[in-house]
Amino acid sequence: MKVAIFCGSKTGNNSVYKEATQQLGKYFAAHKIDIVFGGGHVGLMGIIADSVLENGGKAYGVIPHHLESKEIAHKYLTELTVVSGMHERKAAMSEMSDAFIALPGGAGTLEEIFEAWTWAQLGYHHKPCAFFNVQGFYDPLFDMIQQMVKQGFLNSDYANMLIKTDSPQALVEQIQIYQPPL
Repeated sequence: MKVAIFCGSKTGNNSVYKEATQQLGKYFAAHKIDIVFGGGHVGLMGIIADSVLENGGKAYGVIPHHLESKEIAHKYLTELTVVSGMHERKAAMSEMSDAFIALPGGAGTLEEIFEAWTWAQLGYHHKPCAFFNVQGFYDPLFDMIQQMVKQGFLNSDYANMLIKTDSPQALVEQIQIYQPPL
């Protein structure tokens, strides 16, 4: 299985994000789960890739030429694909992956997981979308999603299709049994 990872190009202010990301990478490698990610060596992106690789797993990066030329590309990946821009990056990551997972991150992380989630709602794919919710990082977002449902802007089936957990084991188990809404 290959999972797309969307996460911060920074590590955050709390070491718990780095530690949880390292544990997730180790878990993936131990369970033969490869990652597809943004291809950078910085922030949680670099940490998840390093952890997977250090533990015998595979990490596939997809990076736009503009970012590669700024020397943030990870140099030791299983494979690094350089694309022309962000749209091509997201399309390539989607094609290569069996699931999408958001770790803590900023606006880019949200944009990427929300696009994957929207594509799932529209039926462009039937892959699970998940949040690795380290120390409740995404709880305020989940409250907002419930507000969207409550106010009639989002079907509850679409809200319920999201996987939300802080456990590597539960994350993988829920991805494996995922059934898209009809």
